[in-house]
Amino acid sequence: MGNINDHFFEGQYKEIWRTMIPEILTERELDFMIPYFQLQEGQRVLDLMCGYGRHALALARKGIHVTAVDNLEAYTTEIKTIAATENLPVEVVQADIVGYVPSGQYELAICMGNSLNFFNRSDLQQILHHLAAALIPGAALLINSWSIAEIVFHKFKTDSDGKVGESGMKTRQEILFRPARIEAETEFTAADGSIEIKKGIDYIYSLNEMEAMLNEAGLALEEVYSIPGRKPFTLGEPRAYLVARKK
Repeated sequence: MGNINDHFFEGQYKEIWRTMIPEILTERELDFMIPYFQLQEGQRVLDLMCGYGRHALALARKGIHVTAVDNLEAYTTEIKTIAATENLPVEVVQADIVGYVPSGQYELAICMGNSLNFFNRSDLQQILHHLAAALIPGAALLINSWSIAEIVFHKFKTDSDGKVGESGMKTRQEILFRPARIEAETEFTAADGSIEIKKGIDYIYSLNEMEAMLNEAGLALEEVYSIPGRKPFTLGEPRAYLVARKK
């Protein structure tokens, strides 16, 4: 059975999600990635849980060879179409993320958009092992999260209401334990009055827990940054970028 979040990004929420992530954030994340990891044309990047390809396509437009992996067909089909139209060096894979074993070796693997927090500890540990095995020695893994304990327990809100474009959005969420997680229910109301309800789970890991899991997979946590550059992460920042290196 897939994670409850597997279907969270389908339907009308797929388009709402694009609106919620400003294009400037992707640009700034790339401005961080490319010099920090010294990415060059022809190098290989694995983008796991790539979503609609905001990083994969942007990196490929700079001549970097990207393997873009997601579990949702709607996303992988869209990326294939764009990559073919623009003749971009993107290999697109639709796969069950937990069981996915990358082929080839990569200079960098990325997992952005809080995606690794969709997985419980045993599944996440398996994913990290697969990622580590796909990296060349000294290569890096970049993880973006906003559900680490150092963020969640400092800024958690149970309810939020808002509007994204023409759609209304109401979220009700709570923190549960054993395992620590956020369970959320979001109601989207479209301009025509139609309603779509999505449920999702984000598992909460402290930085110490993340470091232990990375170490167990053969990866050493190098640094944790705040958004979206080289400033070290501090308590309560809204996002964290974890950089780990293959030992």
